[in-house]
Amino acid sequence: MVSYEDVGAAADWLRDAFGFVEVSRFEDGGLATHVNVATGDGLVMIGWPGPDYRSPKRHRETCDDARLWLDSPFIVDGVYVQVRDIEAHADRAAAAGAIILSEVEDNSSVGQRQYRAEDLEGHRWMFAEPLETT
Repeated sequence: MVSYEDVGAAADWLRDAFGFVEVSRFEDGGLATHVNVATGDGLVMIGWPGPDYRSPKRHRETCDDARLWLDSPFIVDGVYVQVRDIEAHADRAAAAGAIILSEVEDNSSVGQRQYRAEDLEGHRWMFAEPLETT
C-alpha cells in the first residue's frame, strides 16, 4: 500500500505512466480515498491517510534530511514490480513525466534487467524483467 496526497490523480498517473489498470475506486464526498490498481498478477493499493499526510516529494521540499536521503537514485522505500518489455515500460514512464532515477540496466547478480523511477508524488519504484537465459 502506498499513500498519496491526491489518490485520484495518482491512480490516473500510475495508469498512464506505468501501465497499471484500475480495479476499484472508493470515494468519500467525491474525494478518492482508496484505489486498487493491478499489473499482471500483482495488486497495489493506494490510499489517502488524511489531510496531514505529506508525500515524499513535498517532504523533500521542506526537510533537509529528506532532501539528502532522496538524493540517492536507489529505492530507499518503494515498490518492486516485474514487467514485460522493460525498455518500452521505461520509455512510457519517461514520456508520462516519471523521473528516471536509473536507466534500464542488466543486473546479472539477481538475473534481471531493471530501472528505477520516481512518481508524481516522489514515491520510488523499481521495475524489473528477468534476464533471458540461453
